[in-house]
Amino acid sequence: MNTATLAAAGVSRTRRGAPWGRRLLILAAWLVFVLFLLLPLLIVINEALKQGFGTFFAAILEPDAVAALKLTLIAVGISVPLNLVFGVAAAWCVSKYEFRGKSILVTLIDLPFSVSPVIAGLIYVLLFGAQGWFGPWLMDRDIQIVFAVPGIVLATLFVTVPFVARELIPLMQEQGTQEEEAARLLGASGWQMFWHVTLPNIRWGLIYGVVLCTARAMGEFGAVSVVSGHIRGLTNTLPLHVEILYNEYNHVAAFSVASLLLALALLILLLKQWSEARINRLKAAAAQE
Repeated sequence: MNTATLAAAGVSRTRRGAPWGRRLLILAAWLVFVLFLLLPLLIVINEALKQGFGTFFAAILEPDAVAALKLTLIAVGISVPLNLVFGVAAAWCVSKYEFRGKSILVTLIDLPFSVSPVIAGLIYVLLFGAQGWFGPWLMDRDIQIVFAVPGIVLATLFVTVPFVARELIPLMQEQGTQEEEAARLLGASGWQMFWHVTLPNIRWGLIYGVVLCTARAMGEFGAVSVVSGHIRGLTNTLPLHVEILYNEYNHVAAFSVASLLLALALLILLLKQWSEARINRLKAAAAQE
């Protein structure tokens, strides 16, 4: 028996493990999944439909709920494309070039992961609020950032900055610069090199990062709560609207709107799994080559 066969047999025995230990680990994983993930989701759906579909649809079609949905989609529709552009540009700079301050740039990209969203919201209030640094200047020109849509977009943009960039940086670093250099030697311009060489190599990672960014933007609560002002029908996103309904003891409506968020999250999860599967297949194909 050769070395490769022995190694494969060892890996196979390691993966199988002890029968009881394997079963206990699988059982523990399923228990955690059911108790902490599946059961809460089922409770949300059950509470949303407790008084029937009529009450459910009345809650999600109520004007304030529709306004909250529109504002959520506006915040997502603005912040995600901006993060896409920033993420691609940042990943390109970090992976393709060597420059001073490169490590600082990477650290700053990760900053929203370590800063509380509430603090991020407070920062924008201190900058653009009525008593903030730029508040008087903005008031003189009748420009409102805080307690308005621009503040919500800025807060959403801050908390979602890392997702696209962090997905693309390791992927582009792993691919190297050989293909771009070959395209440059063949006379390709910068845009041609990006569209025909770089983008096809990163497209599934880019989709994965956009999906994660969208999910984070749609569910953001802390930063948006600080800068929104909680103006019903005007500056409430879906998570904020759920909080207001719940605080008013309108539990059925709160869970109905929460189930709408849940449906959007599940759709995003399916897109995430699909893009992740494509990335894994591409990596496996590249490894075989």
